[in-house]
Amino acid sequence: MRALLLLVLAGAVVAAQDTPRFRAGTQLVEVYASVTDARGEPVTHLTRDDFVVREDGEPQAISAFAVGEFPLTVALGVDRSWSMAGDKLRLAKQASAAFLRELRPGDRSMVLAISSTADVIAPLDADRASQLRAIDALDPWSTTALQDALLVALDRLEPETGRQALIVFSDGVDRYSDATAADVLTRARRSNALVYPIAFGRTRPALLAELAVLTGGRSFLLRDATDLQRTLSQIARELRNQYLIGYVPERPAVSGEPEWRSISVTLKNQPAGVRVRARDGYTTE
Repeated sequence: MRALLLLVLAGAVVAAQDTPRFRAGTQLVEVYASVTDARGEPVTHLTRDDFVVREDGEPQAISAFAVGEFPLTVALGVDRSWSMAGDKLRLAKQASAAFLRELRPGDRSMVLAISSTADVIAPLDADRASQLRAIDALDPWSTTALQDALLVALDRLEPETGRQALIVFSDGVDRYSDATAADVLTRARRSNALVYPIAFGRTRPALLAELAVLTGGRSFLLRDATDLQRTLSQIARELRNQYLIGYVPERPAVSGEPEWRSISVTLKNQPAGVRVRARDGYTTE
């Protein structure tokens, strides 16, 4: 069974040398989760006893719990197609650069340029300065194969350990992909990455909203592209602070028989307006 991720906003910080490393065994499910108040601000200083975890509706005993800044591997996808030309691409580049500067020294990042192909223009082993230069050099090009690009990004993140996130800037209009929306959702169910789609335009494509709900991330619709910087700041705050929850499923998986299991994470005596976001399930292996 693979380790799972669920993102939570937490204020407490654990020093890097004290960061626990949970081993993904055949039983342990690891979860990162996200809690915000009615204003969308982080709810901090929660403890293990504040959370309730259910799998397929059945309560699970939390056997591992930690609070802190855990190293992050993030893929940043920037739509550079002709439909993003002008202010959209300019602001997306500025916000992408600002987001990279917010990352911690121990975080790893890569940058993908999305057009009719998904090109890794700055790999994980590139230094931050090289990645910033790669973003600055982006010009509009070709049409949009967004669904294909999402698959490429998730595949690139797959071998990485620990916390993973995929942030995508796009107008959300796919005109060229071979992959279907169903293909992307199926792939996301097997991924550990939290997906944060940021769409420009009047409507948010259903696929982007579904990806965020499925993985425990958040989706944003920017009718005014000038809101992009504030949106990136919200995401950066979430990714900097989290709770890591681990549990051993009460019902063991059957070897060789993959099945989908739903996950629900809530708070005991959850106040009005407080929201917990979490990956909605996983597939056993």
